[in-house]
Amino acid sequence: MTRTKAKESDALLNINHQWCKGCGICMAFCPREALFLNDRGKAEVISDKCTACGVCELFCPDFALSLIKRRSSANAGNETAFNAGQ
Repeated sequence: MTRTKAKESDALLNINHQWCKGCGICMAFCPREALFLNDRGKAEVISDKCTACGVCELFCPDFALSLIKRRSSANAGNETAFNAGQ
């Protein structure tokens, strides 16, 4: 899996290469042209271009792309609904 930090967002783009078929739909819809297929035909992201807008996640038919929200340092010690059960 590849995780890439976005500059303008508090999210990370996660790519599950086991689920990616290399169809290129994410590339076609990415408004920043931040995605490409690697030499194995799997999606990869150019971190300098990605803003974690979520368009690729929305259109991926295999659910191989997902945005993961990062906890802010201000809330790092607080219990949230997301991590309460962990």
